[in-house]
Amino acid sequence: MKSLPGLCAAAVLTFLLGAQAHAAGLSDLSNKDATSGLKQALTEGARFAVASLGKPDGFLGNPQVRIPLPENLQRAAGMLRGLGMGRYADELVATMNHAAEAAVVEAKPLLVNAVKRMSVQDAKGILTGGEDAATQYFRRTTSAALTQKFLPVVAKATRKAKLADKYNEFAGMGARFGLVDKRDADLNSYVTRKALDGLFLMIAEQEKKIRQDPAAAASGIISKVFGAIGK
Repeated sequence: MKSLPGLCAAAVLTFLLGAQAHAAGLSDLSNKDATSGLKQALTEGARFAVASLGKPDGFLGNPQVRIPLPENLQRAAGMLRGLGMGRYADELVATMNHAAEAAVVEAKPLLVNAVKRMSVQDAKGILTGGEDAATQYFRRTTSAALTQKFLPVVAKATRKAKLADKYNEFAGMGARFGLVDKRDADLNSYVTRKALDGLFLMIAEQEKKIRQDPAAAASGIISKVFGAIGK
Protein backbone atom coordinates (compact mmCIF):
# COMPACT_ATOMS: atom_id res chain seq x y z
CA MET A 1 0.00 0.00 0.00
CA LYS A 2 1.32 3.43 -0.97
CA SER A 3 2.25 5.94 1.69
CA LEU A 4 0.36 9.24 1.88
CA PRO A 5 3.20 11.21 0.23
CA GLY A 6 3.31 8.66 -2.57
CA LEU A 7 -0.43 8.92 -3.13
CA CYS A 8 -0.23 12.73 -3.17
CA ALA A 9 2.57 12.67 -5.73
CA ALA A 10 0.59 10.31 -7.94
CA ALA A 11 -2.51 12.47 -7.66
CA VAL A 12 -0.62 15.64 -8.59
CA LEU A 13 0.98 13.92 -11.57
CA THR A 14 -2.38 12.64 -12.77
CA PHE A 15 -3.87 16.14 -12.55
CA LEU A 16 -0.89 17.81 -14.19
CA LEU A 17 -0.72 15.58 -17.23
CA GLY A 18 -4.31 14.54 -17.79
CA ALA A 19 -3.13 11.02 -17.11
CA GLN A 20 -6.28 9.09 -17.99
CA ALA A 21 -5.62 9.74 -21.67
CA HIS A 22 -1.90 9.02 -21.46
CA ALA A 23 -1.60 6.80 -18.40
CA ALA A 24 0.57 4.15 -20.03
CA GLY A 25 3.17 6.59 -21.30
CA LEU A 26 3.25 8.88 -18.30
CA SER A 27 3.26 6.32 -15.54
CA ASP A 28 7.05 6.25 -15.35
CA LEU A 29 7.38 10.02 -14.96
CA SER A 30 7.55 11.75 -11.60
CA ASN A 31 5.83 15.08 -11.01
CA LYS A 32 9.28 16.66 -10.78
CA ASP A 33 10.32 15.18 -14.14
CA ALA A 34 7.16 16.36 -15.86
CA THR A 35 7.41 19.91 -14.56
CA SER A 36 11.17 20.12 -15.16
CA GLY A 37 10.91 18.78 -18.69
CA LEU A 38 8.12 21.15 -19.64
CA LYS A 39 9.83 24.23 -18.22
CA GLN A 40 13.14 23.33 -19.81
CA ALA A 41 11.48 22.83 -23.18
CA LEU A 42 9.70 26.17 -22.99
CA THR A 43 12.81 28.01 -21.85
CA GLU A 44 14.98 26.51 -24.58
CA GLY A 45 12.35 27.19 -27.23
CA ALA A 46 11.98 30.81 -26.16
CA ARG A 47 15.73 31.38 -26.07
CA PHE A 48 16.15 29.87 -29.53
CA ALA A 49 13.40 32.07 -30.96
CA VAL A 50 14.95 35.22 -29.49
CA ALA A 51 18.45 34.26 -30.65
CA SER A 52 17.31 33.51 -34.19
CA LEU A 53 15.49 36.85 -34.53
CA GLY A 54 17.59 39.20 -32.41
CA LYS A 55 20.58 39.28 -34.75
CA PRO A 56 21.47 41.09 -37.99
CA ASP A 57 18.89 40.18 -40.64
CA GLY A 58 17.04 37.97 -38.14
CA PHE A 59 13.80 39.47 -39.44
CA LEU A 60 14.89 40.97 -42.75
CA GLY A 61 16.52 37.76 -43.96
CA ASN A 62 13.74 35.40 -42.86
CA PRO A 63 10.74 35.28 -45.25
CA GLN A 64 8.56 33.81 -42.48
CA VAL A 65 8.82 36.90 -40.28
CA ARG A 66 10.10 39.66 -42.57
CA ILE A 67 8.06 42.80 -41.90
CA PRO A 68 6.60 44.30 -45.09
CA LEU A 69 4.95 47.63 -45.61
CA PRO A 70 1.22 47.49 -44.82
CA GLU A 71 -0.71 46.20 -47.82
CA ASN A 72 -2.09 49.53 -49.00
CA LEU A 73 1.27 51.25 -48.59
CA GLN A 74 2.82 48.59 -50.79
CA ARG A 75 0.93 50.13 -53.70
CA ALA A 76 2.64 53.44 -53.03
CA ALA A 77 5.96 51.61 -52.88
CA GLY A 78 5.21 50.15 -56.31
CA MET A 79 4.65 53.65 -57.64
CA LEU A 80 7.98 54.79 -56.16
CA ARG A 81 9.76 51.94 -57.89
CA GLY A 82 8.07 52.86 -61.15
CA LEU A 83 9.56 56.34 -60.76
CA GLY A 84 12.99 54.98 -60.00
CA MET A 85 12.68 55.78 -56.28
CA GLY A 86 12.31 52.25 -54.96
CA ARG A 87 15.32 52.68 -52.67
CA TYR A 88 13.19 54.82 -50.36
CA ALA A 89 10.66 52.03 -49.87
CA ASP A 90 13.46 49.49 -49.47
CA GLU A 91 15.16 51.68 -46.88
CA LEU A 92 11.97 51.92 -44.86
CA VAL A 93 11.43 48.15 -44.94
CA ALA A 94 15.02 47.57 -43.84
CA THR A 95 14.63 50.11 -41.03
CA MET A 96 11.46 48.41 -39.77
CA ASN A 97 13.05 44.97 -39.73
CA HIS A 98 16.28 46.10 -38.08
CA ALA A 99 14.21 47.87 -35.42
CA ALA A 100 12.38 44.60 -34.73
CA GLU A 101 15.70 42.76 -34.49
CA ALA A 102 16.91 45.23 -31.87
CA ALA A 103 13.68 45.04 -29.88
CA VAL A 104 13.23 41.26 -29.74
CA VAL A 105 16.38 40.86 -27.63
CA GLU A 106 14.37 42.38 -24.77
CA ALA A 107 12.00 39.40 -24.82
CA LYS A 108 14.21 36.73 -23.26
CA PRO A 109 13.93 37.67 -19.55
CA LEU A 110 10.17 38.20 -19.83
CA LEU A 111 9.62 34.82 -21.50
CA VAL A 112 11.83 33.02 -18.98
CA ASN A 113 9.96 34.69 -16.12
CA ALA A 114 6.65 33.56 -17.59
CA VAL A 115 7.90 29.97 -17.42
CA LYS A 116 8.92 30.38 -13.78
CA ARG A 117 5.47 31.78 -12.87
CA MET A 118 3.56 28.97 -14.58
CA SER A 119 0.77 27.44 -12.51
CA VAL A 120 -0.11 23.74 -12.32
CA GLN A 121 -3.22 24.40 -14.36
CA ASP A 122 -1.16 26.19 -17.01
CA ALA A 123 1.25 23.23 -17.17
CA LYS A 124 -1.61 20.77 -17.55
CA GLY A 125 -3.11 22.80 -20.38
CA ILE A 126 0.21 22.99 -22.21
CA LEU A 127 1.11 19.32 -21.89
CA THR A 128 -2.28 18.04 -22.99
CA GLY A 129 -3.21 20.89 -25.33
CA GLY A 130 -2.79 21.49 -29.05
CA GLU A 131 0.50 21.83 -30.89
CA ASP A 132 0.72 25.55 -30.05
CA ALA A 133 -0.57 25.45 -26.47
CA ALA A 134 2.75 26.67 -25.07
CA THR A 135 2.94 29.47 -27.62
CA GLN A 136 -0.56 30.62 -26.69
CA TYR A 137 0.48 30.61 -23.03
CA PHE A 138 3.40 32.90 -23.85
CA ARG A 139 1.21 35.17 -25.97
CA ARG A 140 -1.40 35.42 -23.23
CA THR A 141 1.00 36.10 -20.37
CA THR A 142 3.69 38.26 -22.01
CA SER A 143 2.17 40.27 -24.88
CA ALA A 144 1.40 43.39 -22.83
CA ALA A 145 4.81 43.47 -21.13
CA LEU A 146 6.63 42.73 -24.38
CA THR A 147 4.82 45.59 -26.12
CA GLN A 148 5.99 47.99 -23.42
CA LYS A 149 9.56 46.72 -23.74
CA PHE A 150 9.62 46.73 -27.54
CA LEU A 151 8.10 50.15 -28.24
CA PRO A 152 10.92 52.37 -26.91
CA VAL A 153 13.57 50.20 -28.59
CA VAL A 154 11.71 50.36 -31.89
CA ALA A 155 11.22 54.12 -31.53
CA LYS A 156 14.93 54.63 -30.92
CA ALA A 157 15.81 52.61 -34.01
CA THR A 158 13.30 54.31 -36.31
CA ARG A 159 14.35 57.80 -35.21
CA LYS A 160 17.55 57.24 -37.14
CA ALA A 161 15.54 57.00 -40.38
CA LYS A 162 14.07 60.26 -41.64
CA LEU A 163 11.46 58.22 -43.51
CA ALA A 164 9.70 57.35 -40.24
CA ASP A 165 7.97 60.74 -40.06
CA LYS A 166 6.97 60.46 -43.70
CA TYR A 167 5.50 57.03 -43.01
CA ASN A 168 3.39 58.34 -40.14
CA GLU A 169 2.19 61.27 -42.22
CA PHE A 170 1.26 59.18 -45.21
CA ALA A 171 -0.21 56.26 -43.27
CA GLY A 172 -2.13 58.60 -40.96
CA MET A 173 -3.78 60.23 -43.95
CA GLY A 174 -4.63 56.82 -45.35
CA ALA A 175 -6.15 55.76 -42.02
CA ARG A 176 -8.41 58.82 -41.97
CA PHE A 177 -9.83 57.80 -45.32
CA GLY A 178 -10.14 54.16 -44.36
CA LEU A 179 -7.36 53.04 -46.70
CA VAL A 180 -4.97 51.94 -43.97
CA ASP A 181 -5.74 50.05 -40.76
CA LYS A 182 -5.50 52.51 -37.86
CA ARG A 183 -3.19 50.06 -36.07
CA ASP A 184 -0.76 50.47 -38.99
CA ALA A 185 -0.86 54.28 -39.07
CA ASP A 186 1.99 54.65 -36.56
CA LEU A 187 5.31 53.17 -37.63
CA ASN A 188 6.52 52.20 -34.16
CA SER A 189 3.25 50.52 -33.20
CA TYR A 190 3.15 48.64 -36.49
CA VAL A 191 6.72 47.37 -36.16
CA THR A 192 6.18 46.39 -32.52
CA ARG A 193 3.08 44.37 -33.37
CA LYS A 194 4.80 42.63 -36.26
CA ALA A 195 7.86 41.91 -34.10
CA LEU A 196 5.61 40.18 -31.56
CA ASP A 197 3.92 38.17 -34.31
CA GLY A 198 7.31 37.05 -35.60
CA LEU A 199 8.53 36.09 -32.14
CA PHE A 200 5.48 33.98 -31.36
CA LEU A 201 5.66 32.36 -34.80
CA MET A 202 9.22 31.23 -34.14
CA ILE A 203 8.28 29.93 -30.68
CA ALA A 204 5.41 28.00 -32.27
CA GLU A 205 7.80 26.48 -34.80
CA GLN A 206 10.04 25.23 -32.00
CA GLU A 207 7.10 23.87 -30.01
CA LYS A 208 5.81 21.99 -33.04
CA LYS A 209 9.21 20.38 -33.67
CA ILE A 210 9.53 19.19 -30.07
CA ARG A 211 6.02 17.71 -30.05
CA GLN A 212 6.51 15.96 -33.40
CA ASP A 213 9.98 14.60 -32.71
CA PRO A 214 10.78 14.55 -28.97
CA ALA A 215 13.75 12.25 -29.56
CA ALA A 216 15.51 15.04 -31.45
CA ALA A 217 15.18 17.47 -28.53
CA ALA A 218 18.46 18.62 -27.01
CA SER A 219 17.61 17.42 -23.51
CA GLY A 220 16.82 13.89 -22.40
CA ILE A 221 14.18 15.04 -19.93
CA ILE A 222 12.39 17.00 -22.67
CA SER A 223 12.34 13.92 -24.88
CA LYS A 224 11.14 11.82 -21.96
CA VAL A 225 8.19 14.09 -21.13
CA PHE A 226 6.93 14.88 -24.61
CA GLY A 227 7.62 11.34 -25.79
CA ALA A 228 5.43 10.00 -22.99
CA ILE A 229 2.55 12.28 -24.00
CA GLY A 230 2.45 10.66 -27.41
CA LYS A 231 2.10 7.14 -26.05
